[in-house]
Amino acid sequence: MSTLADTVVAWQAQHGRNHLPWQQTRDPYRVWLSEIMLQQTQVSTVLDYYARFLVRFPDVAALAAASQDEVLALWSGLGYYSRARNLHRCAQVVVQQHGGQFPPTAAQLAQLPGIGRSTAGAIASFCFAERVPILDANVRRVLTRVLAFGADLAVAANERQLWDAAQALLPEHNLAVTMPGYTQGLMDLGATVCSVRKPSCLLCPLSGQCVALAQGEPEHYPVKTRKLQRQAQSWWLLWLQDAQGRVYLQRRPATGIWAGLYCLPVLDSAQALAQHPALADASAVEHLPAFLHVLTHRDLHLHPVRAHIKVPDVACDEGGGWFAPAQWPDLGLPAPIRKLLLAG
Repeated sequence: MSTLADTVVAWQAQHGRNHLPWQQTRDPYRVWLSEIMLQQTQVSTVLDYYARFLVRFPDVAALAAASQDEVLALWSGLGYYSRARNLHRCAQVVVQQHGGQFPPTAAQLAQLPGIGRSTAGAIASFCFAERVPILDANVRRVLTRVLAFGADLAVAANERQLWDAAQALLPEHNLAVTMPGYTQGLMDLGATVCSVRKPSCLLCPLSGQCVALAQGEPEHYPVKTRKLQRQAQSWWLLWLQDAQGRVYLQRRPATGIWAGLYCLPVLDSAQALAQHPALADASAVEHLPAFLHVLTHRDLHLHPVRAHIKVPDVACDEGGGWFAPAQWPDLGLPAPIRKLLLAG
């Protein structure tokens, strides 16, 4: 009788996704890059970024040698910018401490910046055939349904129990072939068949082994009670522009929203913006239409106000300055700020 792992490996070879560029390599650098980009991001979005990154940074040494601004500029629009900062730092650690070679075990990989247990498992499985599980969102959903694992995953002890269950299901033979196939197969099942709502159970190779399906309630799994509350926040954006078309941009703080990126100065109220000293000598002030930018757990209501300045005398803070349009492509700018500037 075939084990669950055998079934997944056979299904993946025939029906899984085999066309994605990072599936055609066992290079840890390329697999790592794809895994970081794919965190909370659709495959269709990642494809172009992945290709552009490899052109600019073909290996880990090239990425490590780049400046953070170069990395953030290329990442601009992909979101979750802490991933880009950790990506850059991780490349530097791999070069400085590991001679430019990614360590071959999940335990070692998980010690690198920005690499958690699941990402470490994916790299180790795909590139080094290590018998180690992953539990990204797709795989967690597949396994909790197959096992009818109903414990609340908001509780750390329950999460550890699921990791143990995932470990027990791994292939045991011919790991060079079965581990990459099994890991990819679970990812593919979660992405294409075992969806959050209305899973395609008739197409699932695990339907005969799925306890949640037998119970008639696959959509009840996984269970996680603690959810982050959505918040709304309003920002007033001060768009200072001089006669040459240059715009004043500040680097955002090292933590928080858009950390480390260049942005129009942000004020927390219309009154604070109106009292900004730079507006005293403005030749014209335009209140542009407000717009909404949706983050994972926050709604940003952005209110841009453009002021035309004849003689720029704004004192540049550290990391801030006046930038001409030709310089914008090389700056790490949040996607809505880049779009706003280009439309203006």
